[in-house]
Amino acid sequence: MVNGIERPLDLLNQSKGKEILVNLENGSQVVGKLLAFDIHINIVLDNTKELEKGEIKRNIGLAFIRGNTITYISPAPATS
Repeated sequence: MVNGIERPLDLLNQSKGKEILVNLENGSQVVGKLLAFDIHINIVLDNTKELEKGEIKRNIGLAFIRGNTITYISPAPATS
């Protein structure tokens, strides 16, 4: 057990209310504050922004992302 994480969903629980980076199957990336998720890793993000080459491309706002389209999730890097 590292940092209180025993299972993958423990990491998502610790990330609730924080900004995360989500990489999608189609190669696009979004960053936003994690509001909710379920066992299928469907997620709800607030203040969501689409990134291109690490820079904000457009603001999306509130977003629901299906878990089967996500390739990885990580803490968000600083954005411009």
